[in-house]
Amino acid sequence: MTTNPKSSQNVAVIGLGSMGYGMAASALRGGHNVWGVDINPDQIAKFNAEGGQKSSLSEAADKLDSIAVVVLNAAQTESVLFGEDGIVAKLNPGAVVLACATVPPAFAKKMAARCGEHGVHYLDAPISGGSIKAASGQLSIMASGSAQAFSSARPLLDSIAEMVFELGDEVGAGSAMKAVNQLLAGVHIATMAEALTFGMTQGVAPEKFVEVISKCAGTSWMLENRAPHIVAGDYTPHSSVNIWPKDLGIVLDIAKSAQFSAPITAAALQQFIAAAGMGHGQEDDAAVAKVYARNAGLTLPGEDS
Repeated sequence: MTTNPKSSQNVAVIGLGSMGYGMAASALRGGHNVWGVDINPDQIAKFNAEGGQKSSLSEAADKLDSIAVVVLNAAQTESVLFGEDGIVAKLNPGAVVLACATVPPAFAKKMAARCGEHGVHYLDAPISGGSIKAASGQLSIMASGSAQAFSSARPLLDSIAEMVFELGDEVGAGSAMKAVNQLLAGVHIATMAEALTFGMTQGVAPEKFVEVISKCAGTSWMLENRAPHIVAGDYTPHSSVNIWPKDLGIVLDIAKSAQFSAPITAAALQQFIAAAGMGHGQEDDAAVAKVYARNAGLTLPGEDS
């Protein structure tokens, strides 16, 4: 990523988890002055050691051009923006908020209206691509908002994203598209786990499953990305099981409001709820395979017989 001094911004990334940390690092490589903010002081210290700004967010707020809010859910997003120590009231008019969590479209519209009362732009900007693409500045961002919001956010978007889908000026369109993506992504992970463990009942070893199916019509990006975690017996969370009850729950809430039946989504959701109930909520979401393995009496790679 090359630095263009003319497009350098003062940026805050709020939420230095697996996605937010990579985004903050990418923004730093893109030539921005970046404040990394997290409830975990170790994450802040790590980021500051890599070049992050060391002053507090409160001290820097009136200097910020862009704020990426990369937290877990709608409640955390609202708390960051308008809570007891909310950032929006401290920003100068013309600053832009990139709201990156998966949230209902109606919530995004509400946040945009409240930001507008302070003269702050709001870009409905959910993200996709995983922690590796976040760290390499190659995210896909499904964005909607005013022309001014896009213009204000452009320097930051250029440093963190490989693809920005501009979905119009109506806030909520980005979140709607993210819900569609999450429906597919969650179902694909659960279905991958079902297919892999089904194969095991027929003598198909997990590593052979990956070798063959990843080159056949039944593959998916999620299969190719997550199934190797099961083969390795490594459930280090790049995206955790606990994300899916939230995200698929949002999908089903939106579907209910649209009087739309989504039975496959509902079935996938139950598998992630079961995995969390088994104690795997903080593990990589590929751990949903453990639900199938338990029910079928199978032993997955890396587990004792």
